[in-house]
Formats: sequence, C-alpha cells, structure tokens
Amino acid sequence: MAASLASTPTPHLGVVIVTYNAADVIADCLRALQAATGVVLHVVVVDNASRDHTNAVVRDTIGPTLLSPAQAGAAGIALIKAGVNGGFAAGVNLGLSRLARAPEIDRFWLLNPDCITPPDTPRTLAMYRQDDPQIGLIAHRVVYADNPEMIQIDGGTIDRRTGITHNINQFADRTAPVPKEAQIEFVTGASLIATRAFYEAAGPMAEEYFLYYEEVDWALRRGPLRIAYCPEAVVLHKAGSAIGSQRMGSVASPFSQYFKHRARAMFLRKNFPPGLIGGMFWSLAKAGQLVLQGHGPEARALLRGYFGLAPPASVLAALSPEARERIGR
Repeated sequence: MAASLASTPTPHLGVVIVTYNAADVIADCLRALQAATGVVLHVVVVDNASRDHTNAVVRDTIGPTLLSPAQAGAAGIALIKAGVNGGFAAGVNLGLSRLARAPEIDRFWLLNPDCITPPDTPRTLAMYRQDDPQIGLIAHRVVYADNPEMIQIDGGTIDRRTGITHNINQFADRTAPVPKEAQIEFVTGASLIATRAFYEAAGPMAEEYFLYYEEVDWALRRGPLRIAYCPEAVVLHKAGSAIGSQRMGSVASPFSQYFKHRARAMFLRKNFPPGLIGGMFWSLAKAGQLVLQGHGPEARALLRGYFGLAPPASVLAALSPEARERIGR
C-alpha cells in the first residue's frame, strides 16, 4: 500500500469508508486501495451495523494486515464496528475522530464503498497543491464505473430557491472541460478530500440528516477556505448500488427519494429558510411528474420526506430499530 518516489516525501492520506450492507462492493474498493502507489494510506472502514456479511468480507479481503480499532490512525486498514446505524455522517465522524489523532495525516478522504480508485489517484489527491493553506475541500472527476467515459459529477452547485443540488457535468463525456473552481459549491460525499484545516474549522459533519446533504451542509461551514479541483484525479463510482440513488435511465428508489427530500427540507430550514416555499412547489411538481410516469410509490416517498412525515412502510421496514429511533420514527 505504501510506496515511495525519490523526488518528494511519501505523503500520508487518511481514508474513511462508511459501510452498510456493502458486502457486494467493499472488496473491490479495498483491493483498489491496496494497489495504490506512492502514498501511505490510513484506512478506516466504519461499519454501521450491516445486516449482511460486510465485516467478514472486509476481514477476508485484508487478511492478516487488518488493524484493530485502537490502531485506526496507523498505516493500513482498520475495521470499526459502529454498533448502530447512525447514518452516513455518524460513521464519517467516528472515522475522522480516529484518523485525526495521527499528526502525519493532513488530508482526509471520504470514499464510498462502491468506488474504485486507479492506483495513482490516492497520491494525486494527497499531493495536489499541498503548499496552499487556503484549500479546504478538493473536488475531482467521478465517473460511472459501468460507463467510465461518462461523468457523474465534477463538484456540485446549490439552488438556494429550492434546495436542489446539481452535479456539474453529469452525463457529459469524460473529455469535457473541467469546471472553474469558483462555481463549485460542494464536493460529493462519494469521494471527497477534506484538509485538516477544513476539519478543524468546520468540525464534524451534522448527523441529523441521516442520509444526503451532509456534505452540502459541511461545505457551507468552510469559512474563508476554498474548494479546489484536482483535474488529474478520477474515481469510478458504482452509483446507486446501496440505496437506489438515481442514475441515467432510472428513477431513484422510494428509499432514496424519502431520505433525499427529507434532508433537502432540513437543509433549507437550517441554511436558507426562504427556499422552503420554492422547495415545496418543486416537490409537488416533481411528484406529479413521477405519478404521470407511473412511479407512484416514488412520488409518495418524495412528498412524505419533504413534508417531514413518517417514511412509507417499505422504507421503514428497511431500517433497523436504532435507525428508526435516530430519525424519530
């Protein structure tokens, strides 16, 4: 996992991977990180009480190099069992708190378990503009794993009138020009680099969202620190593998609809209250569109999420008792 290049010191990079029922994807993610070159990786896998055999897959993939939670700041891969499913941000915060204890780690990488990283990407992200103390977050190109020539996101923007977020260059060809840094307002939580300076300024992620918008809210707390874009780095993402997020040619699952639009309303209420009205009209219009397309369950989940109602029975059934308690249901 660690390799040195003679020209510059080998950088250290902390990696947090939050898993929940990720047994079908986590092995590929970890094997790709093991193949990284020119960087020392400190990887923490935080498992949010998976109901499948995620933990066994992690152990089988890593073998004797698996570190104990007490060694989470050490180079290698550590598995931390959260014990409960407290949501994405809760898992991230647990991992970050462990990694932050290692003073040699100056950058933290939040990475989804369904992401695949080329061998040179970790070093590229660890080294990019290391001499700029004003960088808080680093975006980079994320492409679809099943269609690597198609971009999923190059960073995101926020419509404050509705709370809707937009993926820059989504569905564009991989050869598309990179975005201007000034237009990027947040970095996707699927693959996000945060500097130690950002973490110390912004603090931990807000855990009340449970899913979605955590990284959007986090980016707004960066103060004078900037969002940079690393054009040389790319990550492949098996989008929608865990919770049915939307991808080209598909509609997001009721589970995804509920939590995304629940989080959108929470985000607006916290950061841009005037947008709640526009957000309401957008939600009604989108739900109507879904109904006309024959996606009634998805439409109902969207509206129940935005208006703060209990999740549909199918969504509730997918949650553990601890997760239900966390979202107040």
